[in-house]
Amino acid sequence: MAIKLKHPILSDYLSAQHYEWLETNGLGGYASASVTGTNTRKYHGLLVAALHPPVGRTVLINKLDEQVEADNQLFELGTNQYPGSISPTGNQFMDIFEKDFFPSWQYKLPNGIIISKTIACIYEQNTTVVIYKILKAKANFTFKLRPFATFRDYHTVRDSKENFNIHQLEIANDTISIKPVNAYPAANIKVSGATFKQDGIWFENMEYLREYDRGHQFRETLYAHGAFSIHAKEGDTIEVIMSTDDITTSATKLFEKEKLRRENLLTPLKIIDEYTTQLTLAADQFIVKRGEDLKTIIAGYHWFSDWGRDTMISLPGLCLSTGRFEDAAKILRTFAKSVDMGMIPNRFPDLGEHPEYNTVDATLWYFVAIYQYCEAVGENTLAQKELWETLKDIISWHEKGTRYAIREESDGLISAGEPGVQLTWMDAKIGDWVVTPRIGKPVEINALWYNALMVMAHVAPANEKAYYAAKAQKTKASFEATFWNASKNYLYDYVAPTYKDDCLRPNQLFAISLPFNLLNETEAKKVVAAVEKHLLTPVGLRSLSPDNSAYIPIYQGNQLSRDGAYHQGTVWSWLMGAYADAKLKTDPINGPEKVRKIMLKAFKHLEEAGVGNVSEIFDGQAPYAPKGCIAQAWGVAEWLRVYQVVMGVG
Repeated sequence: MAIKLKHPILSDYLSAQHYEWLETNGLGGYASASVTGTNTRKYHGLLVAALHPPVGRTVLINKLDEQVEADNQLFELGTNQYPGSISPTGNQFMDIFEKDFFPSWQYKLPNGIIISKTIACIYEQNTTVVIYKILKAKANFTFKLRPFATFRDYHTVRDSKENFNIHQLEIANDTISIKPVNAYPAANIKVSGATFKQDGIWFENMEYLREYDRGHQFRETLYAHGAFSIHAKEGDTIEVIMSTDDITTSATKLFEKEKLRRENLLTPLKIIDEYTTQLTLAADQFIVKRGEDLKTIIAGYHWFSDWGRDTMISLPGLCLSTGRFEDAAKILRTFAKSVDMGMIPNRFPDLGEHPEYNTVDATLWYFVAIYQYCEAVGENTLAQKELWETLKDIISWHEKGTRYAIREESDGLISAGEPGVQLTWMDAKIGDWVVTPRIGKPVEINALWYNALMVMAHVAPANEKAYYAAKAQKTKASFEATFWNASKNYLYDYVAPTYKDDCLRPNQLFAISLPFNLLNETEAKKVVAAVEKHLLTPVGLRSLSPDNSAYIPIYQGNQLSRDGAYHQGTVWSWLMGAYADAKLKTDPINGPEKVRKIMLKAFKHLEEAGVGNVSEIFDGQAPYAPKGCIAQAWGVAEWLRVYQVVMGVG
């Protein structure tokens, strides 16, 4: 099940720094970096704490660099980038990087010393442990560990020495506590059996290459209060704990408990192979606490919080495909508590402000998630007993109209949108420029609306079923009359009062792929054929056909360039799910094997970018380079869900 990278790759810095690892803690916090040991993003860090779970993410400890002093020689295992130089170049000593339940490394030094390192975030704690094992050493040596502190919001960088109190340091035996910024909690670091020597060094202009690529501020100033030192020999284990909590136990005990928790995640799976294992472990990273008793889903690492749309699309794959039914119920309850004017939030902001409701599709995906939950657990109690009044209220608001001109028209279809606002998943907006304006009746919104009405009819009390069933049938009749493009044999992307958009996009697939189909067999096959010909790639679907003059094949450059390409041809990993569902419905004989072959090829991506994870997006043309977030919830969810389906266990 392990994914391995070996020395020739690891020693090539320019190539290896594109591989990243991620550990998460169930609170929204995490640890992450390039496999070389270099931080290539401002979001990277060894202790990134979620101070207001799942948000308030703060980089407290940026990294931990190692040194070996042996035989009158100094070997530096860390790797850092500065303007025009890489110093030190510890990746030259990396022999193996491995990702199974945890990321781990093996260092092989010229004098024969071999050291392994494993990093783990501890569930529902802002705690990271690092465990070193001395696998081989001819004689005793000195092992040193230097932690780098930054203490800042994870969206920013520390570009100066100001507002950082270097004197806020407490040393007690093998433990230090640092609190250079009063607004944040102290970071406690324990290296069992070590001594700490204070020297106080500023490291200026450390560079983050991925931020440079993205046109963001990419240089940071870090401070190291000193270094831990410990005498080591073959067979020793060196334990490190970093935490916002008081440290009262050993790293090994924390690690073993966390390992057992992760092993138990695999127990409910009906098939356990290298792909379901990696994807199930990846799925666990997104399911986090919100408040004391509820759960939510982080949309993606590193920079997304919990988004309503992403959560509902991701819930079946992350929770239902992995047997986490109670987590699914808690997530559905979380969003029910935030329904306002018939809408669930588009997102919960990072700093705990009021939720944002600028979405038309998130609320409709909520119905699909509820239906799939009820189907998975085999009963409708949650929908009928706990959520029914909320669901009725949502439908009522859509009937009479709610924010952003979202309303049911006389034909039974949903219309939405106002100038300067983007409400669908194609939501890129740059200043006042909405890149893909879809004001009117978007095709997937009305497929979702029909499904919401059918879900209502499915779970409604006997005396209310007929009302929702009748509404659904009216919507279905209007849908085909409104959206079928007979001249091109596929569906219009959206329809406005005086305009019908015939751009070939993947949104039309939801008329087939959702639980309740809107198209007849002939139409559905034509839609799938058009998607296969123009949009299907080895890793997902393009957001726009290459035949369109607005098509942009490469996602790159600054924020303006990237957002301009985001939905204009860029490939989205999560859309593999809609394609697979539509393909299986329209070709039940050959579809499963075709989709299975596509997924097996797609899984090669697990060995690149965010190792063991699924990237948010890819370029629209070969070689389909991964871009955006290295770990995206709905990509992981849909790949896992689809794979289980075509393997006959979904």
